[in-house]
Amino acid sequence: MSKMHNPAHPGEVLREWLPEDMTVTQAAKDLRVSRLTLSKLLNGRVGVTANMALRLSTWLGTSPGFWLDMQTQWELWQAEQLPRPDIAPLARAAR
Repeated sequence: MSKMHNPAHPGEVLREWLPEDMTVTQAAKDLRVSRLTLSKLLNGRVGVTANMALRLSTWLGTSPGFWLDMQTQWELWQAEQLPRPDIAPLARAAR
């Protein structure tokens, strides 16, 4: 998988997939989740869980991996922006 520069949060992508006339309330009902749960995802305050990936894949005709991969790429990019301690590679003993 190629590395992205500042990838979009999955919630941002999901917002683009929703029809313009669909409310968050209606989308949440369709997905069988609370409005608050979906709102948090759409606003980037929570990530896509495996359960949500399954719901989205059924609802939108995508694969669960599409949503989970996007979440992983976003999290990895965010983590790479933080300072990290120097960690020496594990030395393997010869067998």
